[in-house]
Amino acid sequence: MRQSLGQMLRHAAVGVFSLAVMWASCGSAAAAPVAPSPEADGLAFSQRYRAVQHGGIVRAANVSATCRAQASSCRNVQAGAQGVNGDFDMFYVDVDSDPKTYNSSRAEIRLPAGSRVTYARLYWGGNLLAGEQKPWQDNGRVLIAEPGGKYKELLADTVVGHRVADGADAFQASADVTELVRDSAPGLYTVAQVNVAMGRSAAGTWGGWTLVVAYENPAEPLRHLALWDGFAPLGGRSGAEMPLRDLPFPAGAGGRAGLVAYNGDRRTTGDSLVLTSGPAPTAFTDRANPFDDVLNSTIADPGGASPARVPAYANTLGYDSDVFDLEGGLPRAGDRAAFRLTSQRDAAWAGVLFAAVDARR
Repeated sequence: MRQSLGQMLRHAAVGVFSLAVMWASCGSAAAAPVAPSPEADGLAFSQRYRAVQHGGIVRAANVSATCRAQASSCRNVQAGAQGVNGDFDMFYVDVDSDPKTYNSSRAEIRLPAGSRVTYARLYWGGNLLAGEQKPWQDNGRVLIAEPGGKYKELLADTVVGHRVADGADAFQASADVTELVRDSAPGLYTVAQVNVAMGRSAAGTWGGWTLVVAYENPAEPLRHLALWDGFAPLGGRSGAEMPLRDLPFPAGAGGRAGLVAYNGDRRTTGDSLVLTSGPAPTAFTDRANPFDDVLNSTIADPGGASPARVPAYANTLGYDSDVFDLEGGLPRAGDRAAFRLTSQRDAAWAGVLFAAVDARR
């Protein structure tokens, strides 16, 4: 098996808090050892970014693991057939030509003409335990390449969520990449070395990454932009709730909302993303995401469209990164609402939720 990111970059793993995000091209002179970010088995959801501006939020996302193509049903599942990660011997997605990386995938950030990036954050995560046990010290390290660029090492700049439960060893890490995205040309971003295990287990293997980008554009409506993140188990009655407070919006406000979650299984019903702003809550749904199975292993844009990515598997086998239209979810004017992501049957984890909601002038 090819070397892990920690082995490749030869960084010592010591328990010291690190706030730095390091940018260093692979193959450059060796840097001083850098400690991994601290970890916590649960992180309450909190607001990471908030703005009121003309513009919106977009994202790019892809998986880092999928089923082995040797399995007779694997290609059908990748094309969208029913199937869950626990049914397969899972292996790495690796689309680059770099022999030093063992997983890599690509996805595109699409910004409207005339936009200026105001904030960007990369999230990555997965399961460390399946047929192999991956080292936790690599949770907070990943490689990223902007369109046309070379890999740069990125270190988590905040506490990493990491919990062993339900037969899984799950984590999510993140880092600010605003300057990188702001200075980059349009195209596909590549993310490699997400710390994901290969193999087979009842809990299954899953993993992937999502790049969330807030932008300003004078041609677009004035909107409330908000990004929340955490690391919260969703099984049973637990859920992740994100309130919008003191953000006045008009009746029938338009906009979008998005989520990132881990280990949602297709056709295991009982999970939903709900928006509440009055007496009648609204459950998000589209042709890719049933209202009661929103954690169904998809990477989908509003309406269920598939965003540009390589590879573009329709069944992502345990990784969800979806964006929804509000579609009348705010029929009355107000200044507060709440998003709630829940899972009654899946042993899933919530990682990210974001929203762009029209503002009342």
